[in-house]
Amino acid sequence: MLTTNGMSQVKKKEAITMMESLNDVIDFILSKMPAGAIVFDQTMSIIFSNKKADLFLKNYKPPEEMTSICRKIFDAIKGSKLKELFPGDIYFFKKLEGSPSIWTFRVHIFEQRKPFVVVFITEESISNKIDLNKTRSHFRLTRRETDVIGRVLNGLKNIEIADDLEISEQTVKDYLSNIYAKLGVENRFALASLLLNSPELKHGFE
Repeated sequence: MLTTNGMSQVKKKEAITMMESLNDVIDFILSKMPAGAIVFDQTMSIIFSNKKADLFLKNYKPPEEMTSICRKIFDAIKGSKLKELFPGDIYFFKKLEGSPSIWTFRVHIFEQRKPFVVVFITEESISNKIDLNKTRSHFRLTRRETDVIGRVLNGLKNIEIADDLEISEQTVKDYLSNIYAKLGVENRFALASLLLNSPELKHGFE
């Protein structure tokens, strides 16, 4: 028979297990979410970034507007002028060097005793112009081959695709060989050209 102290220990272990499980769920969501997430503290240090954000920071130089806005937000918080200086949604669009896409940066503020700012980064990517479900059905591709195509269209290199899909670089090469054979093309350029010039594969085409 459990004593009161024993029951308390059991409940404590159950609570710890529940928290660990919840943390696993949160980590999974953050790693799989389609947007990059970067968290800045008051010193403008990055205290958290998810997988998408890490890939963004690896490939591109962050726009000056991102850090400039975050600094102004923290200054506004210190001066108790946040609502006055930032009354509505905070976001901007940017074309980055080396990227064919338009990027959206949305800024959210956690205003507590120790405030922080979260920047969500999304890409208006080339792959969004193509209905990948139609493409998969039309060319009888596997789901994984379709995943690879989407990333090829967005300009990722083999090693970057491997990191994003958590597979080996050789596996990516094998997928690409199968894709080229099924679509009757020889390289990335021909693959992108075929898909982008096939209106029946684009969103909204009936």
